[in-house]
Amino acid sequence: MTGRTLVDWNLAAATARRVVPPGPPVDFAGAAAVVTDLRALAEEADAHVREFTGLDAPRDGGVVAVVDRPGWVAANVAGFRSIIEPVTEELLQRRRAGAADSLVSAVGSRVTGVQLGMVLAYLASRVLGQYELFLPPGEGNGRLTLVAPNVLAAERMLGVDPHDFRLWVCLHEVTHRTQFTAVPWLREHVQNEVTAFLLASDLDPSAVAARLRDGLGAIVDTIRGKGEASLLDAVQTPEQRAILDRMTGLMSLVEGHGEYVMDGVGPEVVPSVVEIRRRFDRRRHASGPVERVIRRLLGIEMKMRQYADGERFVRAVIERVGMAGFNRVWTSPNTLPSRAEIADPQAWVRRVHGAAATG
Repeated sequence: MTGRTLVDWNLAAATARRVVPPGPPVDFAGAAAVVTDLRALAEEADAHVREFTGLDAPRDGGVVAVVDRPGWVAANVAGFRSIIEPVTEELLQRRRAGAADSLVSAVGSRVTGVQLGMVLAYLASRVLGQYELFLPPGEGNGRLTLVAPNVLAAERMLGVDPHDFRLWVCLHEVTHRTQFTAVPWLREHVQNEVTAFLLASDLDPSAVAARLRDGLGAIVDTIRGKGEASLLDAVQTPEQRAILDRMTGLMSLVEGHGEYVMDGVGPEVVPSVVEIRRRFDRRRHASGPVERVIRRLLGIEMKMRQYADGERFVRAVIERVGMAGFNRVWTSPNTLPSRAEIADPQAWVRRVHGAAATG
């Protein structure tokens, strides 16, 4: 990477670590017990997910990283940097050096570093776990990460059985690991789409400013509670909107599949699953007005809809063609549902299985 960079990554990490609130109070022995429990339950969840989904993932799914909030920040800064930095360099080389330098001067890597750090700090206190697709070179192709203080805080807030809740969370995250390890082409497909989205950026500051001005009205409506535009919406190019449309279909699928599996494994595995789901969904929608504005601006409201819309798609398809029929979705990029098909599962069934399957 040259001296020209759009994000001061070290400042982003430092900002997030400084701003993120501490986790819930717990002594050393209690924290160690949570870490041990989450690792064991992730291993247990793997067997349940295999049996329930019928997906043949490698037996060695890799290390399970159980981290605190600063650990989650560090992992995500490294992940973002590994995917964004090479693309940024290519974008800068495509344009005249003066234009690229003017962008860095106009935006400022330190400004964007602080902005990214603030976003990461917000997310670091809320994310329960994730399957990290983008890792620095030499660290593998993916990693299952669980954020111990957030799991502990959530189970205390909800007042649910800790063992059941931790296994329930693990079922969702292990499902994502299973998706990306059982379907060989999926990780590269996502990486290609993300790269294409970034390469479709316009680094001309005047063009970015113009799109921001055009989107200002929608953002103001969002702040007033009359819309759902995000900051990302405001600066997208038309090509990026098309890519994001495809990505929304894909992410709705993988998130909805995770939701379906975590609830569908059954009460014999998670006896209090119905109560956990009821309380968890109530918590998802119980945020105050300021947090709702933040979530809209960051696009998190869209993410939350992906869970519900994707789960409805998965459920409807499985009810029509069974689990094996649903698993046709993983055949190739051409069998992934579009954003429109997520809203109309029967359209996907007709396209992939033929009209007779919808009769």
